[in-house]
Amino acid sequence: SAVGRGPEVPFRSEAYSISAIARGKELRLTLSALDPAAGPPAQDLVFRFGMSGSFRLCPAAELPRHAHLRFLTRESPPRALCFVDPRRFGSWRLGDAWQPERGPCVVSEYQAFRENVLKNLDDRAFDKPICEVLLNQKYFNGIGNYLRAEILYRLKIPPFEKARTVLEALKEQESRKKDPSLTLSKKVKLRQESPDLLELCHTVPMEVITAEKQLLDPEHSDYYSTLENWLQCYLVPGMSSLRDRSGRTIWFQGEPGPMAPKGQRPRKTPRKKSPQLKAEPEAPSPKVTPRALKQRRRAAANPPKSEEEEEEKEEQADGPRKGRARGRRTVTAAPALPEVPLSVRRSRRTSARRGKGAAPAV
Repeated sequence: SAVGRGPEVPFRSEAYSISAIARGKELRLTLSALDPAAGPPAQDLVFRFGMSGSFRLCPAAELPRHAHLRFLTRESPPRALCFVDPRRFGSWRLGDAWQPERGPCVVSEYQAFRENVLKNLDDRAFDKPICEVLLNQKYFNGIGNYLRAEILYRLKIPPFEKARTVLEALKEQESRKKDPSLTLSKKVKLRQESPDLLELCHTVPMEVITAEKQLLDPEHSDYYSTLENWLQCYLVPGMSSLRDRSGRTIWFQGEPGPMAPKGQRPRKTPRKKSPQLKAEPEAPSPKVTPRALKQRRRAAANPPKSEEEEEEKEEQADGPRKGRARGRRTVTAAPALPEVPLSVRRSRRTSARRGKGAAPAV
């Protein structure tokens, strides 16, 4: 699109296919011409989704807002596969290279991910709280804010426990699982009964992926309500929350842990209240100012000619007065009143002067 921030894609083909592979928080698309001999060479694009990026398939005549990149189909009527990103935190770049600072994927490269964490526990990165380390894509490529809350909640790990303290205990479990005396069935049973943090970094995202595959069926149109029902901790009423040192909010239950930021108090997510019928509130009595009282006294001494004048003066008296207006005010036109003869108007002004401000007699 004209407002997209990503680079131009130098690929033009009348007929091509799109394939995709994911690694952590990145997705690589490969565009390949159906006729390799006549078409252009394959083009790779690597996407990062940010907080709001997604792909959407829709009619080409009804493109959604913020559709920054579109791939058109040849069917009639045509459709468009769009990269939609309202906040523009997402991006794409040309080429097939993954970001070098990202570690193995927690989903597709589980064993390499596990080894990468356990062999690097001496890294200073693990001096931080476990909730902050779980967002470090060098070691936990694919874990985001809601996933870290769900993982720590299931294991009852305080979010501000030191990361090395939590993960060093896994080395002992690792050696116990490699005990040659244990049969395969016992190893599987042990893993199911007491899953560790790194295992949940794999299985919890897989639960979400499984739910997404089911929602690809057109009958499942409400993805967000399904995800909301799946969540056990993140944004769940009754849970506590704190901001970590990077400014991200972590939801948890119980004590935050010894490395919790000082000066903050955990905030409770409010529970949803059941709808109740409320009594209709009484209308507040209008505020009467001293100036309004004087106007009312004058009006009592000299009743207005008609009910329309009375209502108009009451509205002016009850309204707030904040000195002279700096500009002209727009007012609603009042009903037209009979025109007063010029001689009567002059006599009223003369009587008013003689009475030194007293209300003129009618």
